[in-house]
Amino acid sequence: MKVCGVDLKGNEAVVSLLSLVDGMFHLPDCRVRRLTLADTSAKGLKSFQSTFAKLVADYKIDAVIIRQRQSKGKFAGSAIGFKLEAAIELIEGLNVVVMSPTDIKESLRRNPIAVSFSETGLKQFQETAFTSAYAWLMKNEYASQDSGEL
Repeated sequence: MKVCGVDLKGNEAVVSLLSLVDGMFHLPDCRVRRLTLADTSAKGLKSFQSTFAKLVADYKIDAVIIRQRQSKGKFAGSAIGFKLEAAIELIEGLNVVVMSPTDIKESLRRNPIAVSFSETGLKQFQETAFTSAYAWLMKNEYASQDSGEL
């Protein structure tokens, strides 16, 4: 299964691809590390959406995991970030999961990452996107094992 972890910051969607095949993780090369929304108009949003959809199609991504942002408080997400999230969620036929930071922490607590992030070859700003994707894959991997689905 190949997933794309997404961390929305300001007008950017930071992405990290991660796949799990036969219990082994792989970090596929990706032509982009982040997608930027340059124009907040409807036209700009549609352009962002089509660019993201093309990325998903080109890399045959099975699911997109978005780290949930707070809607209120000091660390609340911006209005543009919520527009980006909606644009991604509305891509036809795409499995999008919004995962809360609490669920991510719980999954990482149960299934710690075996290597340090610096050894992955990803840029530091991609760490949140990577950990979101990893946490979701591990949560689903062990959920399917517990239910006897493998």
